[in-house]
Formats: sequence, C-alpha cells, structure tokens
Amino acid sequence: MYNNFNKMFRNRILLFHLITAAVVVIWGITFVSTKVLLHHGLNPIEIMFYRFVLAYLCILFISHKKLWADNFKDEFLLMLAGLTGGTLYFIAENTALEITQASNVALLVCTTPLFTALLAHLIYKEPLRKRMLIGSLIALVGVGLVVFSGSVLLQINPLGDFLSIVAAFMWAIYCIVLKPLGNRYATSFITRKVFFYGIISLLLYFLFDPLVVKTDILLQPIVSFNLLFLAVVASMLCFIAWNAAVKVLGPSQTANYIYAQPMSTLILSAIILSEVITITSLIGAVCIIGGIYLAEKH
Repeated sequence: MYNNFNKMFRNRILLFHLITAAVVVIWGITFVSTKVLLHHGLNPIEIMFYRFVLAYLCILFISHKKLWADNFKDEFLLMLAGLTGGTLYFIAENTALEITQASNVALLVCTTPLFTALLAHLIYKEPLRKRMLIGSLIALVGVGLVVFSGSVLLQINPLGDFLSIVAAFMWAIYCIVLKPLGNRYATSFITRKVFFYGIISLLLYFLFDPLVVKTDILLQPIVSFNLLFLAVVASMLCFIAWNAAVKVLGPSQTANYIYAQPMSTLILSAIILSEVITITSLIGAVCIIGGIYLAEKH
C-alpha cells in the first residue's frame, strides 16, 4: 500500500512538472500574439486591461460563489498578488520593452527564479540547495545564449534594464505570496482575485491616462482572436495551472521553469516568423534544459 501511495505521489508531481512546462511554452507564444496586437494599434496597457477583463469574466463561470477571503490578511495577500503578478509585472515589463532591447528584457526577467529562491529562503526558510543554485546559473547562461544568439554587442539602457529587474522581482513576490494562500483557498478563487485586483489597479492607472476604446481595432478578427487567446488560454487557464503548480511543487521549483520561456519563443519564432536558429541558440537550449534538470534533481 505504501508503494502504491508513493507511486501516485510521484505521478502527481510529474504531472505538475509537465503542466508547468506547458504553461511556459504557451507564455512563450504570447510574445508573438502580443506583437500582432501591438502592430494593429493597441498599446501594452490596453492589451493587458482587455486581457484581464476577458479572463476575469471567463473565470466567473467556474468561480463565483465565494467573493471574499476568510479574513482581512488573506484578502490583503490576494490584493498583493494581483498587484505584483498582474499590474506591476506587466507595466514594468511592457514599459521596458518600449525603451530597451527585447533581448535585454527577456534575459533580465529570467532572473525571477533566483529572486524566488532567495525570498523563499528568507521568508519560508527554504534551504538554498547547491544543485539548485548551480542549475539556475547554468540555465541563466543558456537564456543569455538563446536571447543574444551569439551577439557580442549589448546596448544598455539603465531605466529599461532596471524595469526588467523590477518585473522579475514582482513575479518572484507573486510566487511567494501564493504559497500560504494555496493551502487555504481553491486555485480558481485565487486566480479570479488576482485578475480582479489587477483590473482595479489598472482602473486607477486610467485616472491619470484615460482608456480610449478603439472599437474599429477591437472588432478586427485577428485582434479579437489574439485577445481571446491571451485572456482565456494564456491568462485564465495558465494562471490557474501555474497557481496549482506553485501549491504542489513550491514557488522555487515552479519558478525555475521560467528559464525555458525564451527557448519556446525561439522555436515559435523559427516556425511562424521564419527566424534562423543559430548554433549558439541550440547550445543555449541545451544549457536551459540541463540547468532545469539539475535544479530540480534532489
């Protein structure tokens, strides 16, 4: 009986590793989808707002009975998750993309697992395993090779690079905040609250920079399709899956999969945008996979 239970536990862990990997692949696709929307006239803040509103409306169908957390502290943590994993993360990342190279942003955002491991150590006293640190550094080197693809020159924009680090730190906080909440609330409830507080904070942003509804753009089929993909698949379903993975695997292990995101973007760019995959990129991909494997191995 013990062996059967142990086998079921291992299978469940493996399932969530696979789910997390799938989420990261989908989030890699969002770069292309967002690029399409930007080319059709929507700005980053508009994309984020429509994405969160649609995702919130969708998740209401499966999570609508419980409106508030059991106590003020948990409600505050949910608000913090919405601010860090929603509004602040996307504003920092999207603003960075506007003022610095995308390669800089992609690399610096991938420092998230290191921030997550450090915060988990400081707050939850999780041990900083040597394998995890070495694996994370190897994966980070791989990210650099994939992003820059052998480029020697790196243009530095202090503000853009700083905002990229801010985005990485915001997502790390988000992962840390999820841990105590995951033990007390349903994943769908947590995800719905994250979208809710993300929307509320964006409405406050619009007080200073009012939203202009561009109906002619929104009604274009390609715009509607990409917004629905970002909202339903990349936001609602992926956030639910990610939050569940953090609950089962822990914030540090889950965050390590972020290293694979540039790799999925690289492959998709080659298929859809006909971009060339260089030898340097392939070496980087091997480093990412090897680094994640080492970081996850106990």
